[in-house]
Amino acid sequence: MIDATVGMGGHAEAILSASASSVRLLGLDTDAAALAQARARLAPFGDRVDLAHASFGRLGEAAAARGVEGARAILLDLGVSSWQLEQSGRGFSFQGDEPLDMRLDPSSAETAAALLNRLAEPELARILFEYGEEPHARRIARAIVRRRPLARTGDLVAAVRGAVPRAAWPRRLHVATRTFQAVRMATWISFHSGEDRIVKQTFRALEPAGFAELEPSPCQPTDDEVRANPRARSAKLRVLERLS
Repeated sequence: MIDATVGMGGHAEAILSASASSVRLLGLDTDAAALAQARARLAPFGDRVDLAHASFGRLGEAAAARGVEGARAILLDLGVSSWQLEQSGRGFSFQGDEPLDMRLDPSSAETAAALLNRLAEPELARILFEYGEEPHARRIARAIVRRRPLARTGDLVAAVRGAVPRAAWPRRLHVATRTFQAVRMATWISFHSGEDRIVKQTFRALEPAGFAELEPSPCQPTDDEVRANPRARSAKLRVLERLS
């Protein structure tokens, strides 16, 4: 079994607990802090678990490096976790005032602040429009450039608030929601509805090779789960099964 986004090990723990002792798990994650929590959580399973600091985009390479030639199942839980949003201190969310970092792997790439302070205004507008579908992308890009240098999430929120006319603020979303999504995507691979469409299209393309998506999905968030964690409302479980 490969958990290509092992995070803090919650899914991996549930899978190993429900599986025979012969089942082994390779867990990958690009966030070293989350991986350290997974390592502690999964320690009771001993040598049934092998964890690696690697992105799911390098799954084949990471598996080969550990002598894994195939897997009965592969799990990807795509998206940022509640812990990363609320407790990592890396500025993924507009809810707090934190350093404008947004890197899943702080040892690689440039921070969101460096990106926002470096890019030209037209490129900033393109990112906000294409990645965040932000209708006020040009106005926000102009405000970002005027407020440079940006260092904290509060700086970015202030730029958005100052750029978007109050009457145009969304009723159900924070006015900076689309901007933060776009900047997260520009800093690292941030999963959203556009990528979900790619997953569906890929599943359909694999049908001639003997695969099929399980429909309806075997699991959807319950009302209780959504009440406990409102972010679960948008969660989708897609399962691709090999028929032969």
